[in-house]
Amino acid sequence: MLELQDVCFTIRKDGSKVNLVDHISLKVPKGHFMAIVGPSGCGKTTLLKTIAGLNPESSGSLFWDGRDLSTGGDFAPSEIGYVPQFSIAYDPLTVDESVEAATRLRVRCRNTAELDQRIDRVLEEAGLASISDRAVKVLSGGQKRRLGLAMELVSDPKILLCDEVTSGLDPRSEREIVRLLHDLSRKDGRIVLSVTHSLAHLELYDSILVLHEGCLAFYGPPEKLTHYFSVKDSEEVYPRLATQTAERWQSSWQKHGESYFHMLEHNRHVLIASGSLHLPHTHKSPPPADEPADADADTAEAARPATTRAAPAALPMPGFCSQFATLLSRRWRIFFRDRGQVFLQLAILLCFPILVTLFSDKASGPIRNFSDSHQSNLELEIKEQQGVRADQAKVGSAVSGIIMFQVVLLALMGSNNSAREIAGERQIYEKEKFGGLRPSAYLASKVAFLSCLVIAQSLWMAFFVNFFGQFRGEFFQHAGFLLLVNASMTAICLAISAMMRTAEQASLLSIYLVGFQLPLSGAVLALPENIEGFTRPFISAYWAWSGSVESLQTQVHDAVKSVIDTSLSLQTSCLYTLSAHIGVALVIAWVGARRPQWD
Repeated sequence: MLELQDVCFTIRKDGSKVNLVDHISLKVPKGHFMAIVGPSGCGKTTLLKTIAGLNPESSGSLFWDGRDLSTGGDFAPSEIGYVPQFSIAYDPLTVDESVEAATRLRVRCRNTAELDQRIDRVLEEAGLASISDRAVKVLSGGQKRRLGLAMELVSDPKILLCDEVTSGLDPRSEREIVRLLHDLSRKDGRIVLSVTHSLAHLELYDSILVLHEGCLAFYGPPEKLTHYFSVKDSEEVYPRLATQTAERWQSSWQKHGESYFHMLEHNRHVLIASGSLHLPHTHKSPPPADEPADADADTAEAARPATTRAAPAALPMPGFCSQFATLLSRRWRIFFRDRGQVFLQLAILLCFPILVTLFSDKASGPIRNFSDSHQSNLELEIKEQQGVRADQAKVGSAVSGIIMFQVVLLALMGSNNSAREIAGERQIYEKEKFGGLRPSAYLASKVAFLSCLVIAQSLWMAFFVNFFGQFRGEFFQHAGFLLLVNASMTAICLAISAMMRTAEQASLLSIYLVGFQLPLSGAVLALPENIEGFTRPFISAYWAWSGSVESLQTQVHDAVKSVIDTSLSLQTSCLYTLSAHIGVALVIAWVGARRPQWD
């Protein structure tokens, strides 16, 4: 049984406290299908999230099978299923692949046969077996709602919370979904709570909960709804609510609520007696002497001390490695099926190195040396010095510019790699985390996927430019710094993506970050010393550029030094700083991945 006792959820608005859920008390027995209805903004979704534990109750208590969820821990991930308003599946995947991934992330199966059996059963229950090979992106609204339900049923939840799963559907699809939820509530004593704005198909529910401005206005059988509100049709309930304050409706309900709860109990016993409702058999200790032997199972169970009731065995969760492998496999599958993303990556991979090679000829010119013999002619000596300095300026500027161009392009690649990686799937990730996904497995899968992109982009840039031009220094050291700057910007933008709520916010901030890399590096124009000392530690482009310049041949290095007006750092300092950027960014990404960011 699910029980709420004076549950409130309070926020601060304009300096004062406002109860979005205001002292809600009710009992929901096993095998029950309840609709939560009310006008827009009355607190329906807020109540559902409070029950789920997404909104911690400000006061009051929630009990599940006699266990106080406020003090005894939340629902186990396998005990509860939550179907939000938004789609929780990836468009490029098929229905079968979506359900398989959900199963692998939430349930530890002993073998492939058990996995396939569970998937097939869930697809059959949700009415999706005939379209299991269809891509999610081509499903209708009703089919997507069924898929959302199927992905929650993989763990056999004992309580299923549905938030507006019928909104936006045509009348036929709406009735099919309500009928499906009704049938699901009749299996294994599952409680199904459905938030809906619609007052259609109320006869399929066991009870109706009406909210008004966060207060409980009615909780009883659907056939008594119109009688209680003194209206002829259920569609008149919402206008009727507006005729009185929420406090008056709540006060009225407190006087009549007990009698309506007895009606629900009577209807429940009728369903059990008729065989329409089957409850799972549980092994319990003999009832106390003062308890009737044929008492309702939920009532008898709730009456016993908590210490005498064994908590239901939760399904075993998959381990870190299993979740990591599932997520990484799914990410690569999504990547290769997104043709736009594949073409974009290939275009960047091919075009960016070509852009660099367009300027490579200017960096390959010779640099004349000063004559060993002293020029007797002063005019010739001056001309020689001017020629050497002209060569140095020409080659040094070109080499410095090409290195910085490579660095900035790879920084841009890093931004493109990860700016939307987490923020773009924030809703799905939060839902999967609620279902038991480990943030560590999720972040590790992202790092593994992005590492492949970073390695391919950086090494291809280094080898392509060197093949059509030539890096005039230690090539592998230069390639290493290109790899580090790409990894650094990828990690930093991944951290931004983890901290932001939307992909648009993350992309915009990442673009600004890349845009400021060049002017703040000091490679083009030297910054004032007081500003340079503050900004330089945070500019990845400077450290990759500086480390690459330090790996140049002596003559080319001197040429670069002759045209830049800034100090260079030692290669070891560059290496440690870029590594620190990566490490700090991954820590921030970890913090962002762990932090709940539900809408």
